[in-house]
Amino acid sequence: MKLSEKLASSSAAAQPAEGKSQPSGGARRSRPRPRPATGDERWKSSKRAVHQRLLTELASSSAQLPAPALKAKVRTALDEILETEDIGVSRLERQRFVQELLGDILGYGPLDDLLADDEITEIMCNDFDEIWIERDGIIHRTDAAFSDVDHYRRIIEKIVVAVGRRVDESSPMVDARLPDGSRVNVILPPLAVRGPVLTVRKFPASPLTIADLIRFGTISTEASTFLEACVRARINVLVSGGTGTGKTTMLNVLSAFIPDSERIITIEEAAELQPHQPHTVSLEGRPPNAEGAGEVRIRDLVKNSLRMRPDRIIVGECRGGETLDMLQAMNTGHEGSMTTVHANSSREALSRLEVMVLMAGFELPHRAIREQIAAAVDVIVHLERTPGGFRLVSSITEVQGLEADVVVLQDLFRRAPQTDRAPGPLVPTGLRPKLAERLAERGAPVDAATFRLDSADLQRQERHRQRPTRFRADAVDYVPRGR
Repeated sequence: MKLSEKLASSSAAAQPAEGKSQPSGGARRSRPRPRPATGDERWKSSKRAVHQRLLTELASSSAQLPAPALKAKVRTALDEILETEDIGVSRLERQRFVQELLGDILGYGPLDDLLADDEITEIMCNDFDEIWIERDGIIHRTDAAFSDVDHYRRIIEKIVVAVGRRVDESSPMVDARLPDGSRVNVILPPLAVRGPVLTVRKFPASPLTIADLIRFGTISTEASTFLEACVRARINVLVSGGTGTGKTTMLNVLSAFIPDSERIITIEEAAELQPHQPHTVSLEGRPPNAEGAGEVRIRDLVKNSLRMRPDRIIVGECRGGETLDMLQAMNTGHEGSMTTVHANSSREALSRLEVMVLMAGFELPHRAIREQIAAAVDVIVHLERTPGGFRLVSSITEVQGLEADVVVLQDLFRRAPQTDRAPGPLVPTGLRPKLAERLAERGAPVDAATFRLDSADLQRQERHRQRPTRFRADAVDYVPRGR
C-alpha cells in the first residue's frame, strides 16, 4: 500500500461514518459532517508520515555518522521516498517540503531561519504555535510554528540531549546551549501551565569588541580606556545589571584585554564565555542525574580551579555560596578575576554579594563579610537596559574601602540624563580614582585627562548632581579640564 493510501485510510478510520446519528436528550440529531482537511493539515500530515518513515529507515545505520555524511544519507533516503510514494505534494512545493523535513531532522525546524537572522537577539517559544522574537530591543510575534506539540518536544529533546542534559517530568527545568554558544532555557508542564516554554538567547556569530560597544554608544572611549587599564593591571572587576542588560557580553569584551601569556579559567552553569586567549580552560557545572546524584555545583568548580594554577578566574555569574569562594580567590593571589551579579545598582550589587556569602552556610559577622568584599572588589561596571531596548553602561564605580561598617563607593563615570528620548552620554564625574597609582605601578597608567570634565559636562552635573554614597575629601582629586 502506498504512503498516500495509508494516510487516506487512517483519516477515514478516524472519521465517523456519514449518516449516523446519536441521541441527545430526547431528540435525535444528525452528527455534523466532519470538516474536510485543509491544505495545511494535509501538509503537516504528510510531513509527519515521511518523517516517521525516515527515522525508521535510518535509526540503526546513522547513529555514528558525522554531520556531512548524515546529511547526504538523509537526503538520499528522502529522495527515494518522494520518488516511490505519492505524498500529496505538488512538484512546485516539493523543494520547500524537502527543506522543511531536512530542517526538522538535521536542524531545529522552524527555529533554523530565526537562528540564522543576525538581527534577532532572543527567541521565545510559548507554545508549539506561538513563537516570539526580539529584534532591536523590541519584541515581535512571528508566523513561524512547529507542526504540533510532538514536533516541538522532539526539537527540545534534541537541543538538551546534545549537551548531556535531560528534561522531563522529574526534572522539568534545564539550562543548555546550542553549538554556536547561544543560551537555552526550557521549562515543562506542570510548572509551565500552558505547555513547554523554550527560550533562546542568541549571541553574535563573531564576538563583539570594545570598538563595537563604543560605536553602539554602550560605553565611552574614556571609560573603555580606563577599563582596559584595569584589566591589564589585574584589577578585580564586578559586572552588575538586570536580566538582558548585556553582562555576559561585557565580560567577554573585558576578557579580551587579558594578555595571551596568562592562564584563564572560566566557570559557568552553561558555557557562554568565548575568550580567545590560547591558554584558556572552560569549566561547566552539571545538574544531578535521574537518581539525584552526580551534581557538580559552581562552588565545587571554583574550589577546584584554585588547584589548577590559574592566573585569572572568570565566573560567569555568582548566584549562591560560590560567592564566598570567589571573594577568597580574589583576596589570595588571583587578582584580575571577574564575575557578574544580578543587581539594580552598584550599591545593591554589594548587598547581593553579602547575602550570597551567607548562602554558603557560614554565619559570618556582617563586618567580616564587608571587609572581604571591600578588599576583593575594586571596580563595579553597572549596566542597564532602557525602555527603547538600548543596553548601556550606566556607571563605573570604584570601591574605596570600608568606613564604619559601610563600603565606600565613588562613581568615576556616570550616564548623563536622557535627552530627546535618546540615552545621555557616559561622562566622567571629574574624580580621579584611588587606584590610579596601582595602575601606574603595574604598567597601565591612565592619563588624568581621561577623568576630566568639559564645560558641558560641568553644567550637566550642576543641574543633575547626585550625591555619592560616601565621600571623603582626601580620597579623591578633582581634575577640571584646562588646569
